[in-house]
Amino acid sequence: MENLSDELLIETYQKAIELELNQDFVDLIYSELFKRSLTDHIKLSS
Repeated sequence: MENLSDELLIETYQKAIELELNQDFVDLIYSELFKRSLTDHIKLSS
């Protein structure tokens, strides 16, 4: 995951949510977003 740019990681997370991918995968991406302090850059689903 360290090879992904911040922007690509955010886009990946949003797409994973949109496609309703496996929750473990979504959690893994979110953990990396949290590690990079990027959680405030993601759109929260309503």
